[in-house]
Amino acid sequence: MSNLIIEKLLAKTKRADLPPFGAGDTVRVHVKIKEGDKERLQAFEGVVISRTKGPQASFTVRKISFGQGVERIFPVHSKVIDKVDLLRSSKVRRAKLYYLRGLRGKAARLRDAD
Repeated sequence: MSNLIIEKLLAKTKRADLPPFGAGDTVRVHVKIKEGDKERLQAFEGVVISRTKGPQASFTVRKISFGQGVERIFPVHSKVIDKVDLLRSSKVRRAKLYYLRGLRGKAARLRDAD
């Protein structure tokens, strides 16, 4: 009986506004940044290199900024995320793309999904 109640609570807190995306997809995550008493949106655009499931689901986005690799982990159910835009889908053969960390330039390209 208690499992049914927990499942109903989890269904209420799930985010339905996020598009379906996975590893290899290029996304733009709009993050709420609080500076003093003001709040603004900042975009973080990059390739999703991993995605975890469950009630504490998260995804890792990697981008190259000024020649330096930057990764950021976003909890899916966080209030900090305003929205996620799916820009491009790529065909990948693994769930975790950690090997992209060691690749540079054209070697780090992913094949577009047809």
